[in-house]
Amino acid sequence: MPEKFHLQVVTPNRIFFEGEAEFVEMKTGEGRIGIYAGHEPMTVILDPGVLAIRNGEQIKKAALHTGFAEILPEKVSVIAEIAEWPEEINKNRAEEARIRAQRKLETGEDERTLLQADMALKRALARLEVLK
Repeated sequence: MPEKFHLQVVTPNRIFFEGEAEFVEMKTGEGRIGIYAGHEPMTVILDPGVLAIRNGEQIKKAALHTGFAEILPEKVSVIAEIAEWPEEINKNRAEEARIRAQRKLETGEDERTLLQADMALKRALARLEVLK
């Protein structure tokens, strides 16, 4: 039986997930990272993307927005701006947000607008990917 570690995912509004996991995968600024028990200690900055939590044959997926994670051999702590289970996501609103963000990226005039639109697009795509 694979080793497990304690996983806690916290947002400003709630403890999103707390329990044991065999494997967790999330998106960082440098790409996707996968974590098993016994991982080397490190801290990573999170980008919007899919959080995947595996226990045995069960895989739970959630949309995870910006934040950071502290990884220790026996525990992973994720502090996220927003985390959403698929049933908490409105597909139509996510699709509309994607379209708005893409339009702003095409017509954005200043760097701040482009950065905001890029982040909005990443959040919308994370939500839509979780719904697949």
